[in-house]
Amino acid sequence: MKRLSFLILCFGFLICKQEFVSSVPQTQNSAPAEQIGSSLPSFSVDDLQGNKIDSSELKNRVALINFWATWCEPCRKEMPGYQSLLDRYGSKGLTVIGFKADVMTDTEDPMQFTRQLGIHYPIATGTNEIRKKFGGLEGLPTTYIYDRHGILRNKIIGFEYTGTIEKIIQKLL
Repeated sequence: MKRLSFLILCFGFLICKQEFVSSVPQTQNSAPAEQIGSSLPSFSVDDLQGNKIDSSELKNRVALINFWATWCEPCRKEMPGYQSLLDRYGSKGLTVIGFKADVMTDTEDPMQFTRQLGIHYPIATGTNEIRKKFGGLEGLPTTYIYDRHGILRNKIIGFEYTGTIEKIIQKLL
């Protein structure tokens, strides 16, 4: 009887331990970059104004990474919403970075394009190397949302309403 009680106790401990370990946020994950649960890729680029953007600066921040293009009408529609989210939640830990996809020729000057839309968050060129780090692009716009531990929690291909993105971000902040 003592042996059975001991085995039950040990089994219970293993179950509790496994639940505890699985609830600890993972900071390194070997999942492919585009899959939910994967880690934020490491990158260091200059934005269109010559300022350095480094993924290491995103630690302990919720990061919204958006790939867009000047010729992409859905991109034009959603980018002002991302700026308003940054204005509202930046002080609470949200960071927004835009990567201008260079898969086709721009239809407008990217700096003028972002100025017209009222975008003030950092914009860099999403070169082939950067796109590969994020697992490639299946379409534009593509938005990745990472939690404070650098884990991908949402990936949206195509246009999404600001209200939907805001609900996701609020849960992560």
